[in-house]
Amino acid sequence: MSCQVGMGNADYVAAFLHLLLPLAFEFDPELVLVSAGFDSAIGDPEGQMQATPECFAHLTHLLQVLAGGRVCAMLEGGYHLESLAESVCMTVQALLGDPAPPLSGLMVPCQSALESIQSARAAQAPYWKSLQLQDVTPVPTSPSTHSPEGRPPPLLPGGPTCKAAAPAPAPSSLLDQLCLCPAPSVRTTVALTAPDITLVLPPDVIQQEGSALREETEAWARPHESLVREEALTALGKLLYLLDGMLDGQVNSGIAATPASAAAATLDVAIQRGLSHGAQRLLCVALGQLDRPPDLAHDGRTLWLNIGGKEAAALSMFHVATPLPVMTGGFLSCILGLVLPLAYGFQPDLVLVALGPGHGLQGPHAALLAAMLRGLAGGRVLALLEEDSTPQLAGILARVLRGEAPPSLGPSSVASPEDVQALMYLRGQLEPQWKMLQVRLIAEGPLPWGPALPQRSVGRAGQVSAENQLQCRRPAARLLPAPPPVVPSSPGGLKSAKVGAFTPQK
Repeated sequence: MSCQVGMGNADYVAAFLHLLLPLAFEFDPELVLVSAGFDSAIGDPEGQMQATPECFAHLTHLLQVLAGGRVCAMLEGGYHLESLAESVCMTVQALLGDPAPPLSGLMVPCQSALESIQSARAAQAPYWKSLQLQDVTPVPTSPSTHSPEGRPPPLLPGGPTCKAAAPAPAPSSLLDQLCLCPAPSVRTTVALTAPDITLVLPPDVIQQEGSALREETEAWARPHESLVREEALTALGKLLYLLDGMLDGQVNSGIAATPASAAAATLDVAIQRGLSHGAQRLLCVALGQLDRPPDLAHDGRTLWLNIGGKEAAALSMFHVATPLPVMTGGFLSCILGLVLPLAYGFQPDLVLVALGPGHGLQGPHAALLAAMLRGLAGGRVLALLEEDSTPQLAGILARVLRGEAPPSLGPSSVASPEDVQALMYLRGQLEPQWKMLQVRLIAEGPLPWGPALPQRSVGRAGQVSAENQLQCRRPAARLLPAPPPVVPSSPGGLKSAKVGAFTPQK
């Protein structure tokens, strides 16, 4: 895959989500070999790219969901010593299971990257089922499948602006501003209302004993009738205590349990608590029968994704719902083609994953979702489960949130036509405002742009300059016939996948 110079974080992440990972999941390797050349890092005189050090942590993290986490990175190029050192450090930290720092810069792929991704997908589509049904032009569908009355749902004004970025600082200035925050003393905590002797946790995962003050818990519960019962109040107190520890930097991630009847109210409290105690942007992925809280402000600080709704609908750019895919291939397409592009475009400070009533996810599927979302928000992910969930589900989520690889989903399957239709419909509705969803060039037209997303309290560095954005534009690549896929085998019988990088054109 060949691209013009000036590729940045958004371009590399988009190539992983829309090209590399769909093929890799379908191939289902038992070992991943990474040709770890860092001449694509910012400041490198040979590559002339703009990938910042933390980007390599994210790319490594995305690969670790494959092959049971068996990833081997072999050092190759890299000619800017300071950028090389930071990038290698980030890669090693990711291999050790540390959370990836937030990405810097606008998450908007440039034209050259989109052209290359589109060309590569078209060339590979005849050989990979995961690409064969997804590059058709989205069209509105019938009322029974999607939006009311068959019309595209309205999108609220407000979204990420695509203004020309300020000139990028020198690499040394960028690296000086890179925040290498120490990891919290506790990586993962589980907060249950009652001990479960059948729950098996890794040795360094803590079972929380503390709870928020009774008066404070009652104050948060008061607007919700379902939280009046003692068991729901007890669960809420433990969740508030855990959430405060995450927001204060004492705990990185956590799992909390709540009675099924109080799941929606508990999630509402968790969102409001997070937004009022330091989270600037909050991503909520709700599975099952959980509706967006009616009193949640439409101020762009919360992105609500519901997986398990009755229909696919983009009620606003910050409120998206899709039915739960019926096939594993559809689930993977939903995560890679919808959830993660939206999440990376939104760049949250806190991620809530709620498995509500009737969520329908098996343990491995829930683990994969949690593991991939762990790349966001510096790993600050809180999973909310029903109290009657199996101990095995809590255990598997605890392991992936502390950095272990999720279990395999088994043999690859093709997404159903209904799943593909729902995904393409939503992408067609949301692509104009969420650029990370794009896998092809689309015609630009007048859009209801409003204020930009709320900015983080800490400034970002490393945005691609206007000059580099112009460098990213080139004519569409000519398509060449692709050879049939080859499945290499090692003497030990392991399938392996070798991962390279963009090759800059001189």
